[in-house]
Parts: sequence; structure tokens; C-alpha cells
Amino acid sequence: MKTRFVLITLFLFHFSFSQDPPQFGTPFAGVPDPRDGSIYQVNIRAFSEAGNFQGVTNRLDQIRALGVNILYLMPCTPVGILKTANSPYCVRNYKEVNPEFGTLADLRTLIAEAHKRGMAVILDWVANHTAWDHPWITEHPSWYMKDAGGAIVPAKVGGFVWNDVAQLDFSNKDMRQGMVDAMRYWIFAANADGFRCDYTDGPPVDFWVETNANLRAIPGRKFILYAEGGRTANYKAFDYNHGFSFYDGLKQMFGPAQMTALKVESENDAQYQGAGESNRLVRYITNHDVNGWDGPPATVMGGQAGSMAAFVLAAYNKGVPLIYNGQEIALDYALTFPFTDKNVVWNENKAVTDEYIKLIRFRNASEAIRRGTLASYSNGNVSAFVKKTDKEKVVVLVNVRNRQVQYPLPPDLANATWYNGFDKSVIKTGASMDLGPYQYVVATAAPLEPSGIDGRSPEGEAPGITARYGNRILTLAGMAPGCAIRVSDASGKTLSSMRPRDASARIDLGGSGPGLLLLTIEDPGTGRLHALKFMR
Repeated sequence: MKTRFVLITLFLFHFSFSQDPPQFGTPFAGVPDPRDGSIYQVNIRAFSEAGNFQGVTNRLDQIRALGVNILYLMPCTPVGILKTANSPYCVRNYKEVNPEFGTLADLRTLIAEAHKRGMAVILDWVANHTAWDHPWITEHPSWYMKDAGGAIVPAKVGGFVWNDVAQLDFSNKDMRQGMVDAMRYWIFAANADGFRCDYTDGPPVDFWVETNANLRAIPGRKFILYAEGGRTANYKAFDYNHGFSFYDGLKQMFGPAQMTALKVESENDAQYQGAGESNRLVRYITNHDVNGWDGPPATVMGGQAGSMAAFVLAAYNKGVPLIYNGQEIALDYALTFPFTDKNVVWNENKAVTDEYIKLIRFRNASEAIRRGTLASYSNGNVSAFVKKTDKEKVVVLVNVRNRQVQYPLPPDLANATWYNGFDKSVIKTGASMDLGPYQYVVATAAPLEPSGIDGRSPEGEAPGITARYGNRILTLAGMAPGCAIRVSDASGKTLSSMRPRDASARIDLGGSGPGLLLLTIEDPGTGRLHALKFMR
């Protein structure tokens, strides 16, 4: 009888972890293919004067206007008080919202509004350790690492000890299941689209393989899973790994060390070992860590011009770009840990913001940049490479020096006609090209068709009908004459409607804001309604 009681108790204990909350909202259908991602990192504490979810929601239009399609929120969970350093990465409860940011309802609103604008939302997740006042400390002390005397130990990285957090024990299967349960909670309760997982190289790889397989098995969902780690084995479980050493390489190339531009190639060789076709490194010129340690990118990368040239390498070479809040206005002061002293003052800097929009827009429009094969032609001063697909070829030249340099063009780039990737103007090359200080050149073998913010055609089912959105214009062809056409936004508001006389139509959507749009076409003969989604 006692044995039976123990078995029943164990069954209920494990079963309790498998109870997901009801799904809030509709799972977001616009989660991008990992290869097509571009990320915007939000430090909630520093993002606005209020330092809360509403402050982020208020600027979603400006974030989306950059062309990014993944919003990454730093930890939304409450911060530990016991032994505290007031770090956002000291989690007091895995299933609660930090009250300094607002409520679960506020977070749900933020995510829903981001979805309306075509952005997936990933949450920062801290799996390696918890706060000392996390309920697991008293409820499940066996879930933590202990010293010889039986005391729970703080987390340790190399020789550095994080005294404000307690180290979890990944040999404990119940703890692992508890962690999976907590991660699933946010998928269902807040409708999140994945996670950026902090210090991924701490927990063992097999934990991440099991955990992320569990998440990906949730029906009807697509996820972005981003490892803040440098361990190449992370590719077994994650879409993205973190470009720690690529950032260091950029500092060495653009900073006082003046390292050779060939550093980019050596980084690719080392950091993509074992990567799959859709795996990418997240590459950046600043984020919450290095911004606090090193200062804003202009102070690290040879000024604003150098930082923009460095961003071209981060965005175009062989990675997924990350923009940290304030970067798009060239914020000239650091946001230092624990991110409570200063916030981003959103003074307009149109020239810099427009440059980021231009760079991301081209990336979104170019399949070669996002997915093409790469061939490198770099020398000591110029990072040069070609990316191509069967239909498109792009050449990128970046002068990593704050002086004019002459770049001898390789035979297949020399004495040819190219087209500026940003304005389609003609570029005729000779045997070499003079590049000004920190100048970058992006050119295509044929003029690249301008595209919408996310560079994609409408998606859906409309047999025989072709649709293309680009440069604010939606063009349609192949329709039956007299079709009823309607374009509406995510709230259902009609933005344009028409009934063209022939089989084609041209709709100017320049006045509509960024976000998810729905195109419906009603065939007058059959009464069939076709629906397609696209991004403005």
C-alpha cells in the first residue's frame, strides 16, 4: 500500500509539470525563417523614461520602421532581493512578471501589438541559475548544486563567481522538467515566439537539445531560439549562436589595433563549425553587455562612420544583425549595469536612423545577402565578399580603415558594370577601386527590384494571380476582370478597395503605417475569396 502511494505521488508530481495554461491570443504566423531574421534588442529598464512595457509598446512603430522582424526583450521576470546586485538576470520567479515593468496583461499587449506590426517576440531566458529567493530554493533544494557541506553554491563562470545567483543542478531530471514547464508557460500565457537563452554554454548541450525539441513540438507554432553562447555544439538545438568573438574582431579591425580585415574570414571558419543550413550567428556592434563595458559603438569602432561600416559586416557577411536600443540614433552615452541610472533619450537623428533603415531594407530585399553562398576577396584593409544565389549576385566592399585605400579588384569583379544596391545607379569598375575612409560599397550584378520592409511577396493561396509588394506599391496581375480587391490592416480597417476593369491592378499604400496587411480578392465569376498576407 505504501509503495502504491509513493508511485501515485510521483506520477502526480511529474504530471503537474505538463499542464500548460490556456493559449492566449493566436500563435503568430509571421515568425521569420531564421535566415531572414533581423533583431532589435530592448533593454526594458533603459528603453523609456518610465522603464516599463508601455514605454516599449509606444515606440513599436519606430522599431518596425527600421525593417527588423524579431523583437528581443531582456528579462521580464522579477529580480531577486536576497544577496541582490539588482541584475535583470537574477530571476526570483520563472512564472511571474517583474512588477516594475507592469503586468502580464501589459506584456500580452506589447507582444500582440508587435505581432500586428509583423514582428516576432522572443524573451530573454535565464536557465543556468536563479535568485536566492526563488521559490525553488525552499521547495526543491535538491535542484541546486551543493558544496561538500550540503550548502547551495553560487553560480561560477571560470574563475568568476556570481554571488547573487544560485547554481542549478542539470543532473536533476525533475529540475530539467520544471525548467521546460516554466518556458512553455510563456509560450502559452503571453504568446511569445521563442527565447534568447542567457549563458547557454553553462547548462549541458543535451539539456538544450531535449528542452528545445519539447518547445518545437508544440503544435501550430514556429519559434526563434537564440543561444547566447559560443559553443558550436549549440547549433544542435538553436537557430542562432552569439557572435562574441566577431564583435571582438570588429573592435580589433576598426579600433587602435588595426587588425587585418581577413579576421572576418577566420571568424567564419571557426564559428560556423557544425552549423546547419539555416543556423546563423547573431552579429552586433553593440548590445547591453558591451555597451556598458566598452561604451557606445562610435567610441569603439573609430567614430560613427566606422561603426556604420562595422554594422555592414555584421548584417551582410554571414550573420543575422542585432540592433540595440539607441543604436539607431547614435546614442552617445553608455547604458551601464544594472540599467537604472540612465535611459535612452529619443532625440531624433534622422541621418543615422535613415542609414540603418537603408541597410536593413536592402538586406531584407536581397535573398543573396540573407541566404546566398559566400566567396571572400578580402585583403588587409578591405573586407570584400560576394554573395550569390542562382538569380542574384551582390558584391560588398568595406574599407575598415579611417583613410583612403585602393582596392585591386579580382578579375570577376573588375572591368564590369554593377548597380548600386541602394539607388540602382550604375557603377563601372576598372582594375581597382578607391575607397574613402570607412566607405562601403554594396552593388548588384543587375538592378535589384525595390521591396517592402520585409522584402517578401504576399503569402497565401490565389491560383493564377501574381502579387508583389515593393516601394509602397502593391501590384497584381492574372485576375479575372471585375475582381473586388480590398487591403486591410491587422485590426480589419480598410486601407484600400477597388474593382479594376482588367486583369491587373496597382495600389499605392504609401500612406499606411508598418505592419501586417491582408489582401482579399473576390472572383466575380466563382465568388471565391482569395486571401494573402504581406508586410508593409
